[in-house]
Amino acid sequence: MKTLILIPSRLSATRLPGKPLLKINGLSIISHVFNKAKEANIGEVLVATEDQEIVQEVTNNGGQAILTKKGHKTGSDRIFEALQKIDSSHIDLVMNLQGDEPLIDVNDIRNLNNLMIKNQSQLGTLASQILDQNMYENQNVVKVITKEDLDVANFPEALNFIRNISKHSKNIYHHLGIYCYQIDVLKKFVSYKQTTNELDNKLEQLRALDNGIKINVALAKSASFGVDTEEDFVAIKKIMEYKS
Repeated sequence: MKTLILIPSRLSATRLPGKPLLKINGLSIISHVFNKAKEANIGEVLVATEDQEIVQEVTNNGGQAILTKKGHKTGSDRIFEALQKIDSSHIDLVMNLQGDEPLIDVNDIRNLNNLMIKNQSQLGTLASQILDQNMYENQNVVKVITKEDLDVANFPEALNFIRNISKHSKNIYHHLGIYCYQIDVLKKFVSYKQTTNELDNKLEQLRALDNGIKINVALAKSASFGVDTEEDFVAIKKIMEYKS
């Protein structure tokens, strides 16, 4: 099966404007994410963006990018437009990797792709163990509740995605910013209107659950978190500069 990785990215993020171009170790966040996707070696990688500056940045660093229109409501809607601009006849799976996840582990990307193929799932994502109790109350950390305990071998269904939860519930994990769609499921997903649930929680994956699309969840071996705020950027910068 052929997989295409599409990375949605835009400069106008409300909480941290301009974040894709913020630099860590001399390289922009979007280029770090592109390089991780490339390193996974599961298929072609493209950035989908509404900003010419991001196209320029990605191509200057040896990557490929597609300019999309402004005003997309979600990353999945943006990657679908990009998909329509290329020949996708040979593509079976589309991976939507968020452009603000520079800490995502290459092996976790590969594992998600392998589980999607093995289980012929409609839609898959990643989640990691919650090790810091403060994450339960942190609105910026999206949580997923799964049908069963997550382990390295299984790929259970997601029951719900939430931002705020008491830590007493069962099978709660930290959701990571990556989705893998069967191509026809992505087409179906973007044809649905945004649901009230999705809009209230600002979580596009709820549109899938609200419309009966099953989401399977794989355990990520490495905890990763996205760059949503200035604090996140400082923390991730520190981690990545220490590693190098």
